[in-house]
Amino acid sequence: MKKKTEKQTTGRIGEDIAAKFLVKHGYFILEQNFLKKFGEIDIICQKNLKTHFVEVKTVSREDVSRETPDQYRAEDNIHQNKLKRIKRTIEAYLNEKDHKAKWEFHAILVILDKTKKTAMVRFLQDLVI
Repeated sequence: MKKKTEKQTTGRIGEDIAAKFLVKHGYFILEQNFLKKFGEIDIICQKNLKTHFVEVKTVSREDVSRETPDQYRAEDNIHQNKLKRIKRTIEAYLNEKDHKAKWEFHAILVILDKTKKTAMVRFLQDLVI
């Protein structure tokens, strides 16, 4: 069995935190890690008769209180190429499920503080892709 990298472990922790955040805010999780050869959707959930596709980005810091503006930010990895792959994967999901309901795309940014063992969550709603 292949051992997970620190980046994969951090990502999994962030996705678990994001899923709990969504449930706490009234979303029902339909699927996690919907995977196609051209992309992946981290979380697919439902609320108010809409389907919500969520990209989760996680970074970890030794001490969040000492964060500097030049540090890598979670949202830095949501670039145009990534958005194209996500859009294609959303389209594949909708076609596969013969899904005709309204949908939205969101991002959840998770910042883990390794020292305090806490997490900050930012929810970016209804993003354009």
